[in-house]
Amino acid sequence: MNKENPLAEKSYNFALKIIDLYKILTNQNKEYFLSKQLLRSGTSIGANIAEANGAISKADFSAKISVAYKESLETKYWLSLLKDSEYISIEYYDLLFSNADELSKIMFSILKATRIKNSEN
Repeated sequence: MNKENPLAEKSYNFALKIIDLYKILTNQNKEYFLSKQLLRSGTSIGANIAEANGAISKADFSAKISVAYKESLETKYWLSLLKDSEYISIEYYDLLFSNADELSKIMFSILKATRIKNSEN
């Protein structure tokens, strides 16, 4: 993993936590629908950040970060459903939700900064 890009590293580590939760939900709880949605959105954050890092233009970069940001919002939604339906503990939820929220805030700051720069040009 790229140690020089904190966002990429954080999103990769978050994806690993999501994969671990998916394994628990499917193997122990036999929950397949919500966990699959969580797996898709939670791992998509890092994938879109990786694509953004390889962007060929500022607009391409901004678009990929925007998708990653939206995936982080979706991930928080699935985590909330899993908590409220009692598939995951409040402690597990708090940990993962705070990680997803941190990623969301970083990406939102990046989006604000890139859009301000793009509007100045």
